[in-house]
Formats: sequence, structure tokens, C-alpha cells
Amino acid sequence: MATWELLMADWPSGFVLLGVLPLAAFAFCGCALWSVTLLFRIRDGGAKFALPFLIYALTLAVLVYAPLQQIALQQNFYWHRQNRERIVARVEAGELKPNVSHNRNLIALGDGEPKVSAGGNDIVVDETDVGTYVLFLASRGLKHTFTGFLHVPSGGDPKKFFEFEDKPPSQLVRYD
Repeated sequence: MATWELLMADWPSGFVLLGVLPLAAFAFCGCALWSVTLLFRIRDGGAKFALPFLIYALTLAVLVYAPLQQIALQQNFYWHRQNRERIVARVEAGELKPNVSHNRNLIALGDGEPKVSAGGNDIVVDETDVGTYVLFLASRGLKHTFTGFLHVPSGGDPKKFFEFEDKPPSQLVRYD
């Protein structure tokens, strides 16, 4: 489930965390026990009874060692890159302005706009002397955490984005 956490950002998180995750873990452990019991039948039935255990071990290795969330983020970046660049250009040109009454830094993109930001297709903008920072969310976490893509103006520093004043980002990765 953690693998697809970013893709499920718009789902009700409580349902996923409290409902589906324990069921998936129970099923995975059940498959492990079943595959181990089949190993005892190798002597009578042949090596074909080792195949379920090998599939289980390979699946476990992929889940533990493969950087699946990083792969999902890279794909999200490249799939939505052109649409995000067009939206940044429209924000910088003054065509898109903050339009949410309770937040002066939030732009709610309309229904006719491409889905480029998780959780309602809203983007966060910060006008500074250096230029305009634009944040596109890839996921919204439970405890006021998020993962996203920040457009930083030329000569700007991502750490100077206003959302990071209280708490600096735990990780910054330059994509382009």
C-alpha cells in the first residue's frame, strides 16, 4: 500500500490506512505461510512446489528494496511537466491569480484545466522580489505534510518558499 500512497492522495486516507492496509498485510502473510507449507511437498511433487515461495520472496525483495515511490514521483513529474510549465507561464503572466477567499496564496484551477495537483487541483503561489514560486502537490499527507513539485524562479532558493518558514523540507530533489 505504501507503494501506491502517492497515487491515492485523493482517497480518504483513514479508509486506506485503517481498512485496506491491514487486510493487504494479512493476505501477504497468509500467502507466505501457504508458500512455506508447499516447500514440504517438494520431495513428493517436485520443484514446482518451490515456485510460490520464490514468487513470494521476489515480491518481498521488490517491496523492500525497489525505490517505488521515487519512480512514481519521477513519472508524475514527466507526465504532467508540459501542463505544469504552461500553468507557471500563465501565473507569471498574471493570467492566473489567487482566487480562494480563505488563502491569499492559493489558486484553484478550474474544471477545464488539466489535473496537475493532488487534492482538488489547487496550486500554491508565492510572489517574491526574485520571481514567482509555484507549488504543485503530488500528495497531501495526514499531518500537514505534502509531497510536491516546486517551480523556483531563476536566482531563487527553494528554501525561501514561504511554506518552509516554519519547518524546512525534509528532502529537496532537483528534477530540472
